[in-house]
Amino acid sequence: MQVKIVDFAETRVAALEHCGSPGLVNESARKFIDWRIQSGQSPVASSRTFGVAHGNPDTVPADEFRFDICGEIDEPVAPNLYGVRELVMQGGRCAVVRHAGSTDHIGETIYPVYRDWLPSSGEELRDHPLFFHYLSVYPETPLDQWQTDIYIPLV
Repeated sequence: MQVKIVDFAETRVAALEHCGSPGLVNESARKFIDWRIQSGQSPVASSRTFGVAHGNPDTVPADEFRFDICGEIDEPVAPNLYGVRELVMQGGRCAVVRHAGSTDHIGETIYPVYRDWLPSSGEELRDHPLFFHYLSVYPETPLDQWQTDIYIPLV
């Protein structure tokens, strides 16, 4: 496992909040993709794509799970019927580790960071949710070839 420490710059994003079962996040993602296409405000080709996990899907009750699906923007989010709104992703120090393959198995990359790397690193967690930077997006890249950077906010 290769972990690096980076300074993540504060980033304006358009966000659609998914509330409910983690198994239905892809339905919300499809809705966000539709907004991206319709609005043209966060084009996939030139805007980074993020996901912000507000809890662990393995431990949070399904009806309490929240996940923000985000796309980088450089202008205010126009009023829309999709429920997409503007957020600012907080900047700061983060541990970053890359996950290769489908996000269905992303826990296999996340858990060792918390279990093995963090206790021996001398680093301390910041009170902010971990987030994902999707370097690949579906359907342009097959899921088994995806690359996702996992950002864990640090003090």
